[in-house]
Amino acid sequence: MLCGRIRPKGGDSMNLFHLRYFVKLAHTRHYTRAAEELCITQPSLSHAMNQLETELGLPLFERAGRNTTLTRFGEEFLETAERTLSVLDAGVDVLRREARGEGLIRLGFLRTLGVEFIPALARGFLEKNPGRDIRFTFSTGSGLTGGLLRGLSERQYDLVFASKPTDSSAFDAVAVTNQDIVFIVPRGHPLASRHSVDLADTLPYPHVFFSPSSGMRAVEDELFERVGAKPKIAYETAEDQVVAGLVARGFGVGVVPYMDLLLRLDVKILQIVKPEWERNFYMISQRGAYLSPAVGNFRRYVLDTCFDYIGQSAQK
Repeated sequence: MLCGRIRPKGGDSMNLFHLRYFVKLAHTRHYTRAAEELCITQPSLSHAMNQLETELGLPLFERAGRNTTLTRFGEEFLETAERTLSVLDAGVDVLRREARGEGLIRLGFLRTLGVEFIPALARGFLEKNPGRDIRFTFSTGSGLTGGLLRGLSERQYDLVFASKPTDSSAFDAVAVTNQDIVFIVPRGHPLASRHSVDLADTLPYPHVFFSPSSGMRAVEDELFERVGAKPKIAYETAEDQVVAGLVARGFGVGVVPYMDLLLRLDVKILQIVKPEWERNFYMISQRGAYLSPAVGNFRRYVLDTCFDYIGQSAQK
């Protein structure tokens, strides 16, 4: 039973217990029986109903022999009181279930992680928590790390899985998995006869680069910074599939995350032997933001599941 007070517009506060007492008495139509079911004394019930009628300024009950009946005002107020208590009890039930680790977990992630990685984590977590009412929402948003981080800041997501945030002061990020980075060229290109490549050897050729809004742009910039030279950027786009499609049609060469789509395109896939690099993906939460018990439990589950990778990443 929830204890508290409701303050009517322009009046004194109203005790929630009194509303529950009123509903019980309205249904039993008998003070003694209602008091027994409420586990209070009859004088306490009578006093509470007198207070409620005084606060409302109208009679809610009238005597009919040994029983009690509702007045017209009581009939009207009963509907309102039951609706109010129903909404309140439903809200309390939701919060109590969430306190037990149930409820909604809102995930945002890059599209490439939505094929296997995120579904596997969500399914594993549900199987680890049988009988609990745990629900997920899955969203790729804009499909870019920047857009996902904005959604996280605006509380659209509880956790985001994406590239490492550039603003480390606003987010907590832990590397949880990675993705191979490869170099692709059109078939028939001078580099297509190779199986691997040093990125320094790609500098004479025009590149299809990721746009600055993509998480991959920071990867590309770092790679060529290690090479010590800047490539010729012919085109820029935010999507890895578009980069691959443009390379396949001869618009340039490019660095992309490995994806099965490459096997269906007219490109040659080259392993990057120099500089050495791997692309990490991170589980990201907003620093200082409250995580519900369900979200906190899921976050710990991800950390436990990805423990080996997290340890290897921390040693590098």
